[in-house]
Amino acid sequence: MERTFLYGKSLAELQEVCSELHLPRFVAKQIADWLYRKNVHSIEEMTNLSKATRSLLAEKFDLGLRAPERADESADGTKKYLYRTAENEFVESAYIPDRERATLCVSSQAGCRMGCRFCATARLGLKHSLSTCDILNQIASLPERDRLTNVVFMGMGEPLDNMENVLRALEIMTSEWGFGWSPTRITLSTAGVARELRRFLDSTQVHLAVSLHNPFHEEREQIMPIERAYPIRQVADILREYDFTHQRRVSFEYIVMSGLNDSPRHIKELCRLLDGIKCRINLIRFHKIPDSPYFSPSDEKMIAFRDALTQRGIMTTIRASRGEDIKAACGLLSAENRVD
Repeated sequence: MERTFLYGKSLAELQEVCSELHLPRFVAKQIADWLYRKNVHSIEEMTNLSKATRSLLAEKFDLGLRAPERADESADGTKKYLYRTAENEFVESAYIPDRERATLCVSSQAGCRMGCRFCATARLGLKHSLSTCDILNQIASLPERDRLTNVVFMGMGEPLDNMENVLRALEIMTSEWGFGWSPTRITLSTAGVARELRRFLDSTQVHLAVSLHNPFHEEREQIMPIERAYPIRQVADILREYDFTHQRRVSFEYIVMSGLNDSPRHIKELCRLLDGIKCRINLIRFHKIPDSPYFSPSDEKMIAFRDALTQRGIMTTIRASRGEDIKAACGLLSAENRVD
């Protein structure tokens, strides 16, 4: 009999499991504690459950955790891990240590259907959305799990295109019966799936990052097809309805591509687009991917672009490039290991 996975189930779902197996309701809380707090890797390790209960669980369930199949380490300390999903595809996560901070960039889909022209993952197309187990496995099976301070949903895939599983993962990460993390440790990045944006903002308190990359409708549409369905102005209008002046913050990710989106008119339009939104802009150097026509501008131009936005009242930073020697662009490592 094929067994299903326990890891990734919410407390309510674990209570349903206990009900189906005629176990006391409190056992669900014990299972959650072993899964998400004590980080066991087998049902047999759940030693405060009776032997009969463990046997009953093991007949129908696996934990579902999978160790990474490959790890590449950069000269700067960044590590890129390759995980095989339950559906036999590959996804990537990147571990980024930085002094007292350690961030994990996780994937939410194997591939992506957003079609962004500058993204290696987009070339794969969408293989499948990750289950909650596959999302959280990138954290649970990470060798450096105990050092993590932050998680960002900025890996392969569009998180708001896998809404149910991403929300369940966030619930487990932030609930006292789960990881027990503060929402301020987590950031979710979206290309701007407006139909799901309000639900995400109303359901969670985690930080938001919006992939912007060009403030002009026609130009953004050329590099980000999602602009046709969900114009960035619609996304900005939604964000104006929310308060980002306290713990939760919103940022805009802006990959700077030489001659494409780095002119004075882009600066002026960015200021107009983001007027009334308490936010910051993160400028990102373009990581070259094979056969791409795009290039990153010089350091001097990046600094000038940053300073021009800052002078106009938008907090702007240049994100440090990490892991370029280990194929840092999302999707490159996965493409090398595709299952055909």
